[in-house]
Formats: sequence, C-alpha cells, structure tokens
Amino acid sequence: MLRFDFDNALIRELPGDPRIGPGVREVAQAWSAVEPTAVAAPRLLAHSAEMAGALGLTAEDVASDRFARVFAGNDLLPGMQPYAANYGGHQFGHWAGQLGDGRAITLGETVNAAGQRWELQLKGAGPTPYSRSADGRAVLRSSVREFLCSEAMHHLGVPTTRALSLVGTGEAVVRDMFYDGRPAPEPGAIVCRVAPSFLRFGNFELPAARGDFELLRRLADFCIARDHPQLRGEGEGEALYGAWFAEVCERTAVMIGHWMRVGFVHGVMNTDNMSILGLTIDYGPYGWIDNYAPDWTPNTTDRQHRRYRFGQQPAVAYWNLGRLAAALSPLFDGVERLQDGLQRYIDTYTAADRENTARKLGLAECRDDDVELMQALQDLMRVAEVDMTLMFRALLAFEPGGVSGAEDALGPQSNTFTDAFDSAFYDAGKRDASAAAFDEWLARYARRLRDNPLAPAGRRERMRLANPRYVLRNYLAQQAIDRATAGEPEAVMELLDVMRRPYDDQPGRERFAARRPDWARTRAGCSMLSCSS
Repeated sequence: MLRFDFDNALIRELPGDPRIGPGVREVAQAWSAVEPTAVAAPRLLAHSAEMAGALGLTAEDVASDRFARVFAGNDLLPGMQPYAANYGGHQFGHWAGQLGDGRAITLGETVNAAGQRWELQLKGAGPTPYSRSADGRAVLRSSVREFLCSEAMHHLGVPTTRALSLVGTGEAVVRDMFYDGRPAPEPGAIVCRVAPSFLRFGNFELPAARGDFELLRRLADFCIARDHPQLRGEGEGEALYGAWFAEVCERTAVMIGHWMRVGFVHGVMNTDNMSILGLTIDYGPYGWIDNYAPDWTPNTTDRQHRRYRFGQQPAVAYWNLGRLAAALSPLFDGVERLQDGLQRYIDTYTAADRENTARKLGLAECRDDDVELMQALQDLMRVAEVDMTLMFRALLAFEPGGVSGAEDALGPQSNTFTDAFDSAFYDAGKRDASAAAFDEWLARYARRLRDNPLAPAGRRERMRLANPRYVLRNYLAQQAIDRATAGEPEAVMELLDVMRRPYDDQPGRERFAARRPDWARTRAGCSMLSCSS
C-alpha cells in the first residue's frame, strides 16, 4: 500500500499566500498553495531503488499504477499539501527579484521509519504563481538528465538532492531548444526530486531585498530548528545565526570540493540554485569535464562571459555566499560573525582542495610542493587536451619504477607516459608534442612516491576511491535520452545501474568509461546545452 507519514513543517510554520492556485503574481509570503496539473497518460519510465527504499517503499509500491499517477501529479495521497516556494536570486551576477518554483511543486514532507525527513517535489507538474510566462512543464530530455545526475552524484559521494522517479506524461511540450525561434513539440516528463530541504539562498534574499525582516528572521529560525538541530547548543540570537551561517559556508565548500574532484560543472550557479544545506540542486545545463579545460562551461547562455566555468566554481560559490551574508545582515549588529563564516568557506575549501590532491595522487598527505605538482599536471592536461577522468584513473596502474629519470631510486625504466596513458589523449599531435613533458612530470611524481608512507596497494585504493571510472558524460546521457525518446526507457535504467558503482571496474561495460567520441564534440546535448526545459 502506497503511504507516507507526512509532517509538513514548512507550510505549518511559515506564512503562506492567501490566494490559492496558479496565476502569476507577486507574493509576499514564503509559499503558495497550488496543486499539480493532471497529465494524460502517466507512465513510470525509471526509478531509483535506493531512494524508494529510503522512503519505505516496496517494489510492489513502485510497480503499482497509483505510484505513476501520484508522481505524475494526477493523484494526491492523504497528508499531501502541495505548494510552490517563493524565493528570489542573483542570476549571472544581477538581482532578478522574485523567482520562485516556476515548475516545481512540493507534495509534502515525509518522515521515514529512521526519522529522516524527505521533501517530495515534482518538477514539471504544471504552472504555479511563479511560472511567469512559462507552462510549468518539463521535457523528457531535461528530466532524464536531472533524474540520472541526481543519483549519479549521490553514488559518487557528492552532496546532492536525489531523484525517486521519472514519469512520462503522454503529452507533448513545446520548447525552443536552441533559442533560435524554431520551437518544436517534445515528449513531456516529470521527475520526483527528493531532499531533506529545498531551501536555497534565494529564499532568504527575497524578504531581505523587500525589507521584510520579520519574515527573514522567521525563515532563519525555521531552517535552524528543522534542518540544523545540531546547532541547538550554540546559544541564541547572533551566536546561533553566526554558527548557522558558518555551517552553510562549510557545507557549500565541501560540495564545491567534490565538484572539482570529479570534474562536474553545474553550469548555472545562480543564488536561487544554491542549497542552504550544501546540496547540489537544480540540474540544468550541467556537464562533466572531458578534456581538462578549466574555462569550459556547458551552458550556452554563459558562452560569452563564462561566469560559471569549471575553474571559476569555487570563486562563484564564495560570491554567492557573500550575497547570502548581505541578506542575513539584518539579523546581526555587526559583520564579524558573517566574515567569520566566509572565512570558514575559504578554510574549508582550501583543506578540501588539498585533500583532493592527496587522494587523487595517492599521497598520505598534501604538502605545499604537492599543490604545485598537481597544478603542473593540470597545466599539461589542459595544453595537451587530456581527458581528466581517464588520466587520473590510469594513474592507479602507474608503477614508479618504470619512469625515465627515476631509475636510480625506483627501478629500471619500462614504459613512458604515452605508452600508459594513450587512451586519455584526444589529439595525437598534442600527445606526441607533450610526451617529453609528461615523462618529466611522471619522473617527478615517482620521486615523490618514494617519500610516501602508503604501501602500493594502499595508494592505489586511496586513488581508486577518489578517481571515478565512470561519470555521467553528456554524450552518455544523450544516448539514453535518444533511446528513451524512441520508446526504450530501459536505457535510462541501464545507465543508472552503471553509475551506481562509479569507482569499480565493471567488466563488459567498458564503453561507458570511454572518452568522448569525436561526433559528440558539437552535437546538441553532448557539448553545450541551454537552460531550455
């Protein structure tokens, strides 16, 4: 029997819009009651067994017709009280005013048998008061990408919102995919997103911008009480708010550190897309670094200025936290505690970056020289067009005794860089031109390993758990989208199954670990993507 134990704290504790239903409008409160719009033919296309289990659902529950209807928005279960949240945000560095859940509708907050709170949210379930000129729907391609990436990131160990289900609607949605004036119908779909909370920086920015400091304080008190119970011993007033902001900064830094470790590019780091819990949220035009390119962004809207490029993500997160600090400043008499929080971000990210260096290179610790060692490798990878994931994974098999320049300390030479790492290069000419420089770097790395206390097996295991074999490359997601669009949704579940064990070698699935094929360099959905849903 499909059931949940709901405790809808947000709508109980925070003021809501007196009007009910859709209809675009300015809203002074924290949320608006609105029900999902029913679809023609809901059909379950894919689901996360792990997320279903966390919610207490059985395989029979998921397979039932009612599951598809509920998570398409056609039926409501007892205790569900649907609403859309109200928030603002800075988009591409500029204040955008009220934004809100334009195509996301929260069904309710459920508490599982372990006492964990999960907010169930449908993305693509119809219009809300915050839809502006849009229809509140989502297309299959973006829904597949969000469903897959939410779960892939979880299995990579990256803090993230989750996904329970992907449901086809049986209806077409018209979208201008390339913003070129040629809209076309596409199959529609709805993702059920799941998280302890979907509160974001923008929830606090909007009341602050409007001068509604009472709502700002109520939001902060609510978030601390519900989502940060471990802070109860931090006192009250400024001391408590300061501890809370510092934790937001720390969690954000940890999240960004993981992004950089696995090569993930969010693509649209607006403040309305930044989780107050430090979770990766709102999977739109994201991408994974193939050839190492710190200036790359997958977002066509960001093509000119590249504000949200891969290498800029740590700085953008700090800037976003600065906007949150400004919004929260009415809760403080001075700026010292807010400055302490921002410093916590810097310190935590610096530590995470050094830990990434140590783990990715298999070192017991990161010394100052190791930071430069990693930077030297990244510089070579950028110039020579080397695949980030394949390069670091190949280092697991590296034997220090087989490197030119290190024979006296580590054994005879038996291989060169291009022998061992050929599959990581995208350009044969650049590979040959950089071979000597890479061999020199490997010799330096081999000498460093001589002073590493980890045994070879321990070093390789440390590296294995930091350097994934499989990541959700855009071309892999697009292949699954193409097959799902053609009526083969099992391709989505197949790819999800691969991404469940991203750090393990999976015999027979080597094609999912291959470098980006040449045809994917310019194909839509495989390189640059738009924000089109």
